[in-house]
Amino acid sequence: MAEPERQRRPRLRPAPLIFEPAETAADPEHFFDLESVEDPRELLSRATELTHAFRAAADRSVEFQAIAAAQLADPRRFDRLTAADIAERAEWTEDYAKKMVEFGRDLLRGTAEPTA
Repeated sequence: MAEPERQRRPRLRPAPLIFEPAETAADPEHFFDLESVEDPRELLSRATELTHAFRAAADRSVEFQAIAAAQLADPRRFDRLTAADIAERAEWTEDYAKKMVEFGRDLLRGTAEPTA
């Protein structure tokens, strides 16, 4: 797909996620009330919406992780962190932390393509 065409496309908006009360979330059989949907067409539709929403949320959270990593590694900060420090905090490998710092810098400059 051509770059200008991708830039013109609006970001996909994930389906709204409804947070579950703690007592129902603690029940391993309960998942966003899907277990109560009896119509398989409706179940497939709602489960697909949730799948897309979770994927979009994961993509966006990775972008925010990268931005935070880039900000924490910024050499202009007096309290900047090394890639090893960032890796330890985020439970990443040091190599992955370095890649995330670079990705975050690209996002901050506006030169990276968003993941979603």
